[in-house]
Amino acid sequence: MNRRTLTPLALAGLLASTLAACSGGMSGKEGSGGTIVVGTTARVAVTEDTPAPFDPAASYDDSSWNIMRNTFQTLLRPPRTGTEPVTDAAEKCGFTDKRNEQYSCTLREGLTFSNGNKLNAEDVEFSLERLLLIDFKGGPASLFSNVDEVEAEAGNKVVFHLKKPDATFPYKLATPAASIVDSQTYPADRLAKGFKGTGSGPYVLDDFDAKRRKVLLSGNPDYRGASRAKSEKIELRFFNSSKSLQKALDSGDVDLMNGGVSSRYIEQLEADRDDQIKLVEQPGQAVRYLVFDTEDETVGRRAVRQAFAQVIDRKQLVSTVYPRTAEPLFSVVPGGLVGHTNSFFNEYGEPDEKAAKRTLRKADVKTPVRLSLHYPQVGKGGSGAKEFALLEKQLNDSGLFDASVEIEPPTSYSTASLRGEYQVYGFAWLPDFPDADNFIAPFFAKDNVLNSPYSSKEIREELIPDTRREPERADASKSFARAQDIVADDVPVLPLWQGKQYVAAHDDITGVEWALNSSSLLQLWELDRGVSS
Repeated sequence: MNRRTLTPLALAGLLASTLAACSGGMSGKEGSGGTIVVGTTARVAVTEDTPAPFDPAASYDDSSWNIMRNTFQTLLRPPRTGTEPVTDAAEKCGFTDKRNEQYSCTLREGLTFSNGNKLNAEDVEFSLERLLLIDFKGGPASLFSNVDEVEAEAGNKVVFHLKKPDATFPYKLATPAASIVDSQTYPADRLAKGFKGTGSGPYVLDDFDAKRRKVLLSGNPDYRGASRAKSEKIELRFFNSSKSLQKALDSGDVDLMNGGVSSRYIEQLEADRDDQIKLVEQPGQAVRYLVFDTEDETVGRRAVRQAFAQVIDRKQLVSTVYPRTAEPLFSVVPGGLVGHTNSFFNEYGEPDEKAAKRTLRKADVKTPVRLSLHYPQVGKGGSGAKEFALLEKQLNDSGLFDASVEIEPPTSYSTASLRGEYQVYGFAWLPDFPDADNFIAPFFAKDNVLNSPYSSKEIREELIPDTRREPERADASKSFARAQDIVADDVPVLPLWQGKQYVAAHDDITGVEWALNSSSLLQLWELDRGVSS
């Protein structure tokens, strides 16, 4: 998602988190035996932050989830359209009580893992209990912290007993965090490290070629679910820059690119109407925040964070660094979701240095306030460098701050941020599921994914439980709005922008409009090769 999905390293296509370039090799159109080649600027590697990239108990980043979404099954999965999850490994699912505290699923018949082992309710129970037992720091276990007990019952039925009501539980079961693993293959109390995976999804992971930076997938003939693969072979290639990926798409080395679609490339594709590359633009809920260490001697003072919020010019940031691909964000909940409100704009309005000066003076804060901004080094230059350079300039030009930018190694960035080593750092988030809850609970509940010392008793003990009791999500809007207002007043995080999502592909590739789901994860089973115009 890490979802992810916690993704502090990068936001695919907007701040590339990458492997070395792999733009050469066999063309996606010729000599590939029908293989569809997908290029991306995402990153898959074994690091301190990601020791087991394809283990559902540890992986919580969009790169790994893209592989897991296609090779593992979950009981439910995101729909083609809309937001309500649909069945996958399950034949049927639903709450069995009026309080939304007990959820039951009955599995399909004939499910097997790619190694031939049968998949049953005991494997579902094992998978979730294993996730919670390992509880990998920075991993996705927090999504299921509300689970009290999982019971595998006769008739291939599994029942989830929740500690508190949670109407969003079906959405969580549709994430790769709930991937079903083979209880005979995966260790119960430790991670399965490396690049192997045993799942039951529409594709099988044939090979991860670390040297050539590619992943090979083939259709799973034993798959039993709702999303059978249309193309037998998929090859994922990883690129170290948007420019090299765009060049590979232009030349035909790849058939489709996900992420790395720059503003300039969008203009190029729209201007060349005879070109055989089509561009699909979709609303996105990928967001960029700045996170503050609220225990720090300097930014731990609320007045400093509020003044920071009064100085930052989101419109200038987006128009300068992310034209066409993003829009300013004035809340922790992105636009397009039920419950969104522009809390930061309502609280602070347009950038106002005089108001920021008054805020600091009232709190007896001496100026200029010295602080450091941190972001990961992910290649030469790039949008991240431009973004943080502009943030530094906006702060320092106000005369109220003495800000400096620190570039951090990407392989340990997540771990260092969780340890509280940064005063202010960039954080990108791709939603686990399309609900306002996934932009509030992960950051402000107890044991949050940021490991933040910030705590709002009202958000944790009243508002999050209130919203989760509402099966009709629109009925939770008032509580969501209140939570956003509290965040805007306290500023433990500062929302900056919300990204759009793009897929560019040659016109003989079909299913492109379905290639990304509502959580920006690739649905490779939708892709096929047709006839080019």
